[in-house]
Amino acid sequence: MNAHTAQLAQTSTRSQRGVAAVEFALVLFLLMVLVSGTVEFGRTIWYYNSLTKATRDGARWMSMVPVDQVAAGVTQAKELVFAAAAAAGVPDVTRAHVDVSCLNNGFAPVACQNGTEPVYVRVAITGYNVVMGGWIALFSSTGQTSTRETALAPHTTMRYVALN
Repeated sequence: MNAHTAQLAQTSTRSQRGVAAVEFALVLFLLMVLVSGTVEFGRTIWYYNSLTKATRDGARWMSMVPVDQVAAGVTQAKELVFAAAAAAGVPDVTRAHVDVSCLNNGFAPVACQNGTEPVYVRVAITGYNVVMGGWIALFSSTGQTSTRETALAPHTTMRYVALN
């Protein structure tokens, strides 16, 4: 092998390493976009699912409260939903986010009063927002990082079962 051929082979090897580094940088950026999006969407879905389960527990409780204790059942259902959300690790949920409603046959709200039997009960999470990009920043197509606030509003409606 002559000196010219050896120099060409060495230059080609260095050039290939540079190309590989550029390709890796491009693939790494795309991989980071996918990973950050997957983690953040997964976390948001986890919170939504946990809040849905909490509202289901609260509605189940409220649907079986005796007729003479309906007003107190509202407070107990709110406390149950708040405790379930906190136990699931959903951040920043307060008792004020929990709404318990008694409904009539047409699903219109009616007063939750002792001695008055609602047809349905609804437990909902209202005014709760989760920040996407809070754990891992979301990458935009321009390479900038961002966050996005998304409202979560799960609710559960169940038929009231009269217990005397």
